[in-house]
Amino acid sequence: MNGHSASPELVTSRRSPHAVSDAPVREAELRSLEETLPPYVVVLHNDDHNAMDHVVRALLVSIPELDLERAAEVMLIAHHHGQADVVVCPLERAELYRDRLESHGLTATIRRA
Repeated sequence: MNGHSASPELVTSRRSPHAVSDAPVREAELRSLEETLPPYVVVLHNDDHNAMDHVVRALLVSIPELDLERAAEVMLIAHHHGQADVVVCPLERAELYRDRLESHGLTATIRRA
């Protein structure tokens, strides 16, 4: 040490003490984004010819947002109820995910959320 005591740095806020919340602006941006890119649901349908472990692997490979627990949950819901909502996303991505699932021999559709 050089014998000088370190002075604490002051942290100042860039916001004015009179700043107004930007929450209404964010809500408007989200509404605009949803109107521009409306949400769609990718739906997995049950079938009688794919093994459960194949379905889980196909979900994991096809849809990056899913983890193992969610993929297994989706598979079980589809198995017991005939179909399961997999993910909600914009149409173009939903079409990509549906096509990926179908390339693994699964039956998938998309619908407007």
